[in-house]
Amino acid sequence: QVQLVESGGGLVQAGGSLRLSCAASGRTFSSYYMGWFRQAPGKEREFIAGIMWSAGITDYAASVKGRFTISRDNAKNTVYLAMNSLKPEDTAVYYCAAGSPGRSWYRRQYDYWGQGTQVTVSS
Repeated sequence: QVQLVESGGGLVQAGGSLRLSCAASGRTFSSYYMGWFRQAPGKEREFIAGIMWSAGITDYAASVKGRFTISRDNAKNTVYLAMNSLKPEDTAVYYCAAGSPGRSWYRRQYDYWGQGTQVTVSS
């Protein structure tokens, strides 16, 4: 089955940077798309960024565009989220997700989820 394991979260000061990793296994992901979501306390889970595994096409939420970069390493079956200029409002649990063929990239529909990694940005 699909397994997604996130790592790289932690505590960082405002203005700092972090890079999250998501190791994917259990499928051949070339026809999948991958994404990152986050959920802050008391708020709904929100889409952050997505990438088509084969084409490398990316999609970002307006709140992070220009600060966050999603990328993938095909050889390592790993997706990354590089986060720069972090703000206290970026504090959340960050989740990696995978969307299988037939789901809607444009509607940001995802089927599989990791366990999440905590990112805390102090002011």
